[in-house]
Amino acid sequence: MSIPPIFVATARKGWRWQWNQLMNELAPADQYGNYQRPKSQHQNAEVPTKANLSIRSKESLPHLIIGRSCPWAHRTWLVYKLRNLKSSLNLVISKADPKAGRWKIQPAWLGCDSLLGLYQKCGQPPSHRATVPAIIDPGPTTKHQPQLLGNESSQLIEVLNQWPTNSDAPDLSPIELHNEIENWNKLLLPSVNDGVYRCGFARNQAAYNKACKELFDALKVVEQSLLDKGPWLCGDQLTLADVRLFPTLIRWEIVYMPLFGCSQEPLWFFPKLWEWRQRFLSQPKVLETCDPNGWRNDYFGTLFPLRPNSIVPAGPDLVRMVNSKAPQK
Repeated sequence: MSIPPIFVATARKGWRWQWNQLMNELAPADQYGNYQRPKSQHQNAEVPTKANLSIRSKESLPHLIIGRSCPWAHRTWLVYKLRNLKSSLNLVISKADPKAGRWKIQPAWLGCDSLLGLYQKCGQPPSHRATVPAIIDPGPTTKHQPQLLGNESSQLIEVLNQWPTNSDAPDLSPIELHNEIENWNKLLLPSVNDGVYRCGFARNQAAYNKACKELFDALKVVEQSLLDKGPWLCGDQLTLADVRLFPTLIRWEIVYMPLFGCSQEPLWFFPKLWEWRQRFLSQPKVLETCDPNGWRNDYFGTLFPLRPNSIVPAGPDLVRMVNSKAPQK
């Protein structure tokens, strides 16, 4: 027996209202339905001196706190790995707790088993969002109050690029490339890094169409640049511009294309970008930062407004997918 059309229309209208209420919590939007990412509250992190860190015990060193599924945290993890910062900065991998809506810390650190608890221990007001990535400094002794040094990924990767470490660590932002790196950031941040979320969290067709166009227009710019002067975005050297782009593109087929509707063109339509992604993944220790199963579980399993059934689909093998030869158009 078929369902009367009026019941379908009523159910659709009711679900649309409920969906908007859920999306207001998950992904705020402007009056036109365009997703607007909330700003991080701490953007004033400073680089500690080598002398300051050298007198500390391993446990009293600052801690970089990340989450495996978060692409913004992923970029800081990449700099941590590429520059081999483990001797001067501790790494804490937090875990998403969808039921509580927070990041869990296991084992507990500074008496806290959640990122929210750590933020509060640092004296942050309850109104501040406890987000990853974050750098927290416990202080040289237990008498010091821990400090939240910063939680804005764009700034933190610059801080980590200057973080004291071995003399042979690569400089991912040489002074002669500063302007070029910043120009890439001005394109990639709104149109690609945030662009995939603007597609996925769009409230209406017009907002989605706008975000989708800007996303793929930006990918075309990147493709042409790699064609003209690759192998990296700024030429011969891997830089922070590449670090900013990689976490988005490595999640493409696993999350953003199937869940966020970034499907206008497959990534293999951009052969230079495809090669660039292969090249980046092959860099030492980069694969260690990639967790496709964790990405699928956290995105498909927890973003209820986008995936009400919470079914986590199967996905391709990451290394096999990335390292395969792109098919011809």
